Amino acid sequence: MTNPFFSPSDLPFGLPPFAEITDDHYRPAFDRGFTEQLAEVERIIADPEAPTFENTLLPLERSGQVLHRVSAVFYNKSSSDSTDFTNDLEEEIAPLYAAHSDAIRLDAALYARIAAVHADREALDPESRYLVERYFAEFTIAGAGLSDDDKETLREYNKQLSTLTTKFEKNLLADTNDLAVVLDDVAELDGLDAGAISAAAEAARERGLEGKYVVTLVLPTGHPYLSSLTDRSVRERIMTASRARGSRDNEFDNRQLVLDITRLRAERAQLLGFDSHAAYVTADETAKTPEAVLGILGALAPIAARNARDEQAALQELADVEIAAWDWDFYTEKVRQATYDVDTASMRPYFEAERVLHDGVFFAAASLYGVRFTERDDLVAYHPDARVFEVSDADGTPVGLYIYDLYTRDSKRGGAWMNSLISQNTLLDQPTVVVNNLNVPKPAAGSPTLLTYDEVTTLFHEFGHALHGLFARVTYPKFSGTNVFRDFVEFPSQVNEMWILWPEVLANFAVHHETGAPMPQDIVDKLHASSSFNEGFATSTYLAAALLDQAWHAISAETEVVDVAEFEASALAAVGLDNTAVPTRYSSTYFAHTFSGGYDAGYYSYIWSEVLDADTVDWFTQNGGLTRENGARFRELLLGVGGSKDPLQAFREFRGRDADIGPLLKRRGLEE
Repeated sequence: MTNPFFSPSDLPFGLPPFAEITDDHYRPAFDRGFTEQLAEVERIIADPEAPTFENTLLPLERSGQVLHRVSAVFYNKSSSDSTDFTNDLEEEIAPLYAAHSDAIRLDAALYARIAAVHADREALDPESRYLVERYFAEFTIAGAGLSDDDKETLREYNKQLSTLTTKFEKNLLADTNDLAVVLDDVAELDGLDAGAISAAAEAARERGLEGKYVVTLVLPTGHPYLSSLTDRSVRERIMTASRARGSRDNEFDNRQLVLDITRLRAERAQLLGFDSHAAYVTADETAKTPEAVLGILGALAPIAARNARDEQAALQELADVEIAAWDWDFYTEKVRQATYDVDTASMRPYFEAERVLHDGVFFAAASLYGVRFTERDDLVAYHPDARVFEVSDADGTPVGLYIYDLYTRDSKRGGAWMNSLISQNTLLDQPTVVVNNLNVPKPAAGSPTLLTYDEVTTLFHEFGHALHGLFARVTYPKFSGTNVFRDFVEFPSQVNEMWILWPEVLANFAVHHETGAPMPQDIVDKLHASSSFNEGFATSTYLAAALLDQAWHAISAETEVVDVAEFEASALAAVGLDNTAVPTRYSSTYFAHTFSGGYDAGYYSYIWSEVLDADTVDWFTQNGGLTRENGARFRELLLGVGGSKDPLQAFREFRGRDADIGPLLKRRGLEE
């Protein structure tokens, strides 16, 4: 058998040969990948010459190519198109991968060589010097300096955590599918447009429920349909199902996993010399300490909670029932219409997905950066719904490939995200292939896909990540694409959201899918006028999740938590965000970001990055907005550097100073 992972692909841009890859290829490729990289590291350690950048860091950066290839493809598949096979293999591989990573990062001889190069790093060029500094910091924090006995304990922690977090993700996907709301009568979907009803019928048909309607759940607590459904009992069913995920007495119960994961993380942090997992995580982020994180989150929480209470009072004036969590979005739309004459549901006909992609997302990128997008029907992606686009600069210079996967399916985890299948670097002469995954309900064949305003925002956001991955031009693989600090990575994606309502962009894509008429200017004006409307609710739900994440990871190794719901309620009450009508964006048992998605003690990153984002939007606005000159500066000084320099230094070079929090407070209506 010729395994396609054993050598680089000869397809354009090194696109993985998806048409050739079968389930039988994954495990042999993982096995060879583990073996080869450990042998490559052993050769570095065995080198009799004194440690240098050339004989230590460079071969380390070149190592593990088979493992990188199979990992990128497998983990993209397991999240976007999982099967029983991928679920089983992921659980099998998780502890092996953790052990493999530990075998490298905890090797005392390798650490000694890196430390020696680190001591003499001043003679290196800036990017090489930063590479040494990053390796030294990461190995140190990972525990490379521990005793042999402590390393053995650490390996066991890492092995157990890899298994538990993988199990959490699989449970969540299964329970999310299991709790999808099945409706018998189309009348129960009153308030939804034809496209949404078609998507619910199609979801039912795919499950063998002909004549019924299925509302699939999204990752956050809320659901886009809650703003439109007129049947209160249906809204309650959707919200109740959403909040029940992972907390029922069944095989998908995540409650014990939450307790086990947080306990093990706390014990590991103590072993590594930190007071908490939050301290361990932030030590190697731009925030540096959990106190710095809580300084911002804690200052914003009471203002957001106050604003949410004011908004709730306005909703209550319209409602003939006490406002519950499943009523908030519905009555918010009524208040929005009454106060600003804005009906977000009426905007959907202007947001046809294909037009949003080509005439909105791609158009904004072309206007700013001069890039062009050409669909490559000749290239096969990992799923029939995933489409491949070639990206090139205005002069024809190749940039990379962009894979676009819009629709939800039972085999895809919730939420939206960007992956890199191949990341540019000159050391290995590698190109770039990035993926955007969303979860938009797919209507029946022949029906248009009409997006909500939130879904348009999500597409622009995730495409901001894609641009970061496409534009980074670095020497070393470690710095490629979006390989930056977790609390900086959301910055470029959030900036890209600004172009949705930029006049030239909006006018180009917001066109009625039937009549061809542009979105009326008065709707746009009202949308701008209402931009901070409901921000008390939006900010409160986000901050509740971010502070809940911090609370779980502030516990010490000695803290005993026995009840997930009790801990969550107490944590939210402590910060004044325990309003039952304003639920946390993610409850613990379906908080994928923190218990399986790599944002543990890092969910604060969104608002931390938004400080930079809001300040950058001000810069674009003050400097002429959507121009090639502005795009070139942002691309060169921020997107283009990837992770090859300190991100806050890169921001200062772009902005001319440190970020100002003022624009963020104004945007979110949090000014006192």
